[in-house]
Amino acid sequence: MRLISDADPKLWIPVTDSFGWRGRRHRKAAIRMLLGQATQALGATARPGSKLGAWAMSQAAPMLMRKANGRVLVWTWRADPELVVAMATTQELTNEVRRARAAMPIEYDDTESFASRLGAGEKLLMPIPATPSAPPFATYTWDTGTHLITLTALCSDRERFGTLLPALDDLARSIRIADDVTGGEAPEVLRIDPA
Repeated sequence: MRLISDADPKLWIPVTDSFGWRGRRHRKAAIRMLLGQATQALGATARPGSKLGAWAMSQAAPMLMRKANGRVLVWTWRADPELVVAMATTQELTNEVRRARAAMPIEYDDTESFASRLGAGEKLLMPIPATPSAPPFATYTWDTGTHLITLTALCSDRERFGTLLPALDDLARSIRIADDVTGGEAPEVLRIDPA
């Protein structure tokens, strides 16, 4: 299952298709932010990720994303690439995935309904995560029956997290499955069985 999106280019820079020199700066900024958050989550002093590590990962990222073939989409915030990184993924709903979702901590049960082109889904906001060193995040999830589609956005600034929520909602609503066909003027989606 492949994902596509028509994210607002005034707000988001797609990292997924930024092969070669194009988007290199935004790839590095996204990776540095994620490395910095990982360092902080492990209990170290909060600081940006290493420049060398971010550079090395940014060189490998395009090849890995190309290999994912539409199963992973990544964006950074255009105005400040190190502020927020959003990643949409799709994975097959195996028994192991279902068990892992059922075993999530109790705070992950505080979801609210969220409708989009993918149908009825769930939205989870964690502006102040249980672990003080963890970054604020938002997760949008859709269960298609065969696959789990997830959009996760990490923010590096707790104070600005709330101001990003309308843009994150719009980004989540822009995600769809690659074989979806929009029917006429209505916002509904017609899914054609390939068989």
